[in-house]
This record gives sequence, C-alpha cells and structure tokens, in this order.
Amino acid sequence: MAEQEFLYEAKGQVLVIHLPKEVDHHNCRNLKYETDLLLAENYITKIVFDFSETVFMDSSGIGVLLNRYKQMERSGGKVAICGASARILRVLTIGGMGKLVPRYNSMEEAIAG
Repeated sequence: MAEQEFLYEAKGQVLVIHLPKEVDHHNCRNLKYETDLLLAENYITKIVFDFSETVFMDSSGIGVLLNRYKQMERSGGKVAICGASARILRVLTIGGMGKLVPRYNSMEEAIAG
C-alpha cells in the first residue's frame, strides 16, 4: 500500500493541513516531521485540519493533533477542524479532542473562526 501524503496550504498566517484518507501510525510520523518544519520556518497563528477526505484515524492521529494543539496554545495560536465525518468526530470525541478544538462545517468558517 502506498503511503498517503498530507497536503499543506498557507493562507496568510493560517496553515491548512489536508489530511489523507487514512491517518494512522504509518503516516503520522511524516505529519509530525513536516509540520515541525513548517511551524519552525513560518509565523503560523492557526492550524486548520481538513478531514474532508479522511475515513479512518487511529490514536496516532489523535496524538499528533493533541501535540499541535498544545504547541499552538503555548504560542497563543489556535487549532480548528473542518470537514470531519460523524465517524471521525466520534474518534476525536473519544480521544478528548472534541472539547479542546472547535469544529466547523466549512474551510472558510474554520479559517475565519
């Protein structure tokens, strides 16, 4: 199985991360590494995780999201989620992210929110 890639998009000081179909331990190492580089090289005040293509996420994905949430909180930034299906929202809620990170129905709302 080919490793799924993450797509990154900068919208001003907002980093949008378009997540692949599966977010699991196989590709979360890349997500962590790549976002570490992007955050170190750019002044980012908000990260938006776009789950519109994602159908599966395991605890590794929760770990990366939680790590990014804590990192942004320390620097006064924010994290938001958009496009998550009911299945992904359930995983996020069970993982404790539902109370920490606001979710939006659209990318535009997530960026503006």
